[in-house]
Amino acid sequence: MTGMPTAPPQVVPPAPASANDNEALTRIKARLARPMPSDRLMGWLLPIAITVLGGAMRFWRLTRPGGHTLPNTGKSTQGLVFDEVYYAHDSWGLLKHGVETSGDGRGPGFVVHPPLGKWMMALGELIFDHGKTVMQNNTVYPASPLAFRFMGALLGTLAILIVARIARRMFRSTALGVIAGALLAVDGLEFVQSRIATLDIYLMFWVLAAFGCLVIDRDYARNRLADRLGGPVLPHEWGPSTGVRPWRWAAGLCTGAAMATKWNGAYFVLAFIALSIAWDVGARRTAGSRQGLVYGIVFSGIPILTAFIFVPAVVYTASWTGWFLSNSQYAYDHDFYVHAGQSWLSHDWAVFRGWLKYQREIWNYDKTLHAAHPYLSKPLGWQVLSRPVAYYYQAPSGCGASSCSQAILGIGNPALWWAAIPALFLALWRWVARRDWRGGAIVLVYLAGWLPWVFEELGTVHTDPACTPAGDCHRTMFLYYMLPNVPFMVLAVTMAIGVAIGHRSMSTVRRTVGIATASGYLAVCIVLFGFFYPVLAAQTITYAQWRDRIWFSHSCDEAKHRNEHHENALCWI
Repeated sequence: MTGMPTAPPQVVPPAPASANDNEALTRIKARLARPMPSDRLMGWLLPIAITVLGGAMRFWRLTRPGGHTLPNTGKSTQGLVFDEVYYAHDSWGLLKHGVETSGDGRGPGFVVHPPLGKWMMALGELIFDHGKTVMQNNTVYPASPLAFRFMGALLGTLAILIVARIARRMFRSTALGVIAGALLAVDGLEFVQSRIATLDIYLMFWVLAAFGCLVIDRDYARNRLADRLGGPVLPHEWGPSTGVRPWRWAAGLCTGAAMATKWNGAYFVLAFIALSIAWDVGARRTAGSRQGLVYGIVFSGIPILTAFIFVPAVVYTASWTGWFLSNSQYAYDHDFYVHAGQSWLSHDWAVFRGWLKYQREIWNYDKTLHAAHPYLSKPLGWQVLSRPVAYYYQAPSGCGASSCSQAILGIGNPALWWAAIPALFLALWRWVARRDWRGGAIVLVYLAGWLPWVFEELGTVHTDPACTPAGDCHRTMFLYYMLPNVPFMVLAVTMAIGVAIGHRSMSTVRRTVGIATASGYLAVCIVLFGFFYPVLAAQTITYAQWRDRIWFSHSCDEAKHRNEHHENALCWI
């Protein structure tokens, strides 16, 4: 019958969740959101204590070698170490003019690294020197070594705290976090690079900070996903959104800061992108989804690429603000395309083209750098410390012997670096055989910092026609290029120590043996750091004591070519 009202449709209530569904959801949430250790206070106090001790070592006698007054002249000299001759001056130029200048500070200077690390160095000069300078070899330098070394020592110290907190989060163990911090504190290369004004410690700091933010983002996203789950995700679904990811953005900012310090910060971008996608896919699969890489790229690709491509590009470009705001008097290539009569838009575009030209020149310099150097080395030998770098050597008096030595040697702690080799293989095995994301993260980021140098060396040998014979010509590289990898060696060794100690459910005998082994290993690391300390911190010792710390065989070919004595050349193989 028409015109009669129809009965309202019946609303079928959702079926009540079964006990099995609730149990499954509980298990999923437990796997997604693994609790942190309950000792939150000690999780801060103990790493801070290790950091304070490491900082005390790094700041003690930081100004040595330092400046002194030249006899009969009244002029000061800075006691500059290795590449401090470039960066101490460049940071002063940034502080004074907003750009790196020529040696006398009156014109533009060509530099081969972006400015952020030097801006950070300049902050120490602003705090301690207030613009005071000295002139040495027609080059302007800040007046105090403390000024241009302070920020490096500070960041090298903070890195101890960061690696301790990262390890605590990754391994869910305050003890392992403290061990990781202690290992970084007693590494010789990190110690030396913290105490001299070069850029590598700044690069290491930002790479480590980016990785730390990424690890926090992993926990943050998994916790958010667990909170928003109403039940197991169906196999063909992706699951609920995790919303805004502030720690991922922070990781992108830190990655950009690494790139704005040295270009090889870009080596880590692909590793961070790969980890982000893999961790997102892994979280969804834990929640019940069976979608793989394609879904990860579709649903996470744009936010991840924005965080690790767009954000770093913006940070990198912004780090050159001083150059953009300068002029041709001080900024190299600033007005290369500028000419009279241009509109303001054409002028700005011309300045930007000058900046792009500058970037190309830096690229060409970097890719054609084949200069001979007594301490250049090949990446395949870095992990075994085959050729450390002698930053500084003097033969003073006052050691109680006829021949004295004072040196700064860029060498890692052998107990850490050599142990990292099997530890990295262990991490790789745990990643492949046990799907342990921690092993994969450590190995992937380590390889991101090392393999590009290997490929660059091989590419130089095979493609550069100037390399004759090929084996004698390759890109000029040094051991300290491995500094960004040191925290990941620490994490790999810390993971191995955790495996050696074992889980609390294991037998008392097994745990006792593991703890004793780990304690003995840490003692060896500390003893070796103490043994090498005199040649890490420029202490005056006898020549015999210095020679005892030269563990590798000598080759004096370079010294003979320069008619120098091998004691001063330190020709390491």
